[in-house]
Amino acid sequence: MTILEANFNMGIKSSAQLATRDIYIDYDLEEVMFRWDFSKKQAYRKFYNEQEESLVPINNKLYNEVLLFGDEISKEQYEQGK
Repeated sequence: MTILEANFNMGIKSSAQLATRDIYIDYDLEEVMFRWDFSKKQAYRKFYNEQEESLVPINNKLYNEVLLFGDEISKEQYEQGK
């Protein structure tokens, strides 16, 4: 895989994905994970080594950075944490 291919696979490519399902995203650079709850239209943040998540506004800078550059993970990975 080239660097270009790796970068292409990062992040959420379309806001349409946010309208159809829950999404879980990991972002190693900031040691944080986010969860998008599409039924509630709310985003939640969980830092590495923490069990509790917190509600964040959808205009949160870090959340939007993660949407662009984070890696999608499974619900199980999110719940397990890092």
